[in-house]
Amino acid sequence: MDAKFASAAAAYANAARGIKAPGTEGGDRAGASGAFADMVSDVIGQSVKAGQASERSAMQAVSGTASLQDVVTSVAAAETSLQTVVAIRDRVIGAYQEIMRMPI
Repeated sequence: MDAKFASAAAAYANAARGIKAPGTEGGDRAGASGAFADMVSDVIGQSVKAGQASERSAMQAVSGTASLQDVVTSVAAAETSLQTVVAIRDRVIGAYQEIMRMPI
């Protein structure tokens, strides 16, 4: 399960790098789109950090240096963060699909 989370986190991190690049290079983009890309990038980055912290605390629990309460708290934070990223992704995809259905 940790491997799946790590690969998902890596995929979101790669997506964040792809999202940030277009907003920084074009002068014809509106400032709001850059702000949205930065916001999405920040949320993805926070999610990756929460997942990494969760994995660190789980490894510390296995080695006996972390309490179970710390592990549960960090795993819950990582889960909430990942759910936020997935919800944002779903809303963006839904908005894109709605735009594509608009008549020209």
